[in-house]
Amino acid sequence: MAGGPAPVRAHIDELLPTILDGSVEPGRVFDAVTDLAGVPAGYRDRDERRSLEVLVRP
Repeated sequence: MAGGPAPVRAHIDELLPTILDGSVEPGRVFDAVTDLAGVPAGYRDRDERRSLEVLVRP
């Protein structure tokens, strides 16, 4: 598994207001949990902005 730099500036205009109004807690990283079978749906949820980060528990 690997990571890389996040494109913060690409999302700040959309996400900062949700942090400031309290609807998103910035300290909470994972907002969804799935098993290995749910990984494709987890990627879809992130792509469609239904989840910020999905934790995979094998």
